[in-house]
Amino acid sequence: MAPRSAIEVLVDLNEKVASGNVGEYQPVPLGFTPLDKTIGTGLRAGELLLIGGAQGTGKTTMALQMARNVASGGQANVLYICFEHDELYLLNRLIAAESALAHLPHKTGAIKIQDVRKEIMGTWMTEGGGAAQLAANPRLRPSLHRIARYGQNLFLLRGSQTASTVEGMRELIQQHRALSGDRRLVVVVDYMQKVPVIPEPPNEAEKVTYVINGLKDIALSEEVPMIAIVAADKEGLKASRLRNYHLRGSSAINYEADIILILNEKYQIVAKVNIEFNPYQAQRFRDWVIVSVEKNRGGQDQVDLEFEKHFEFSCFDPNGRTVQEKLIEERLYND
Repeated sequence: MAPRSAIEVLVDLNEKVASGNVGEYQPVPLGFTPLDKTIGTGLRAGELLLIGGAQGTGKTTMALQMARNVASGGQANVLYICFEHDELYLLNRLIAAESALAHLPHKTGAIKIQDVRKEIMGTWMTEGGGAAQLAANPRLRPSLHRIARYGQNLFLLRGSQTASTVEGMRELIQQHRALSGDRRLVVVVDYMQKVPVIPEPPNEAEKVTYVINGLKDIALSEEVPMIAIVAADKEGLKASRLRNYHLRGSSAINYEADIILILNEKYQIVAKVNIEFNPYQAQRFRDWVIVSVEKNRGGQDQVDLEFEKHFEFSCFDPNGRTVQEKLIEERLYND
């Protein structure tokens, strides 16, 4: 390693511009509006975006949908490393999501996630086993056709407690680059606290510090945008509103991340004045998740956006909006 003068860096930049190699300056849209607009039209090479939230707020749903959006947009390949589910489970969720996303806000003909397996088994039984083809199922066929358009750009991997270390991920990214040439890559880790460290550190804070530093270093050194899901700590799960300081493991999380998104159920954090005199409004709020941009190194933060959830189809409506109602502030409840 050797320092470079500012002139040397400038010359290098000029050569990249002259050759058209400006991928690190081109953000990759995540396909959620107005989130993309808030973070500068997308995620850039070297940036680390964290998605935090309590159980059931849609962290995996959002991360997988982002991966799907990037892959289908054609601007980059995506590597989705998941420590909680295998590749087939993720594919089933994509099938359900595709069936709904094509028709939102209407969901006529969409397949619920719990029905995908039934349709797969039904196809096998109808065709009598043997040479049964999924595309023969009229309910599955539209989703499969849509996935086929971008499936070669989306790589799914079940995380391993022995192989999927920070060092293992770096090697995997380098291998992908060797095979795909100049094509850009976005990496998703689901979820960060599950990334193994060998040997195991004495406590979780040290482990998380090592992992978050490692993921950020990969993003910078390998020039890849990276997304990681982060679990909440016990205090966050009990809090009236989850914030970025409730993310589990280490204060390094808040320092290393470039962008931090926190997911909360709208019904739980909207000011009660909005619902106490209007039961219908209260029920409507249950259909939305608020995505708070708690940190945004390259732009505006403390922005509250909301997206309608369609969790039975494993997706959000990507056409979100800025929250209009007043929200509770957790610090008011701590005084």
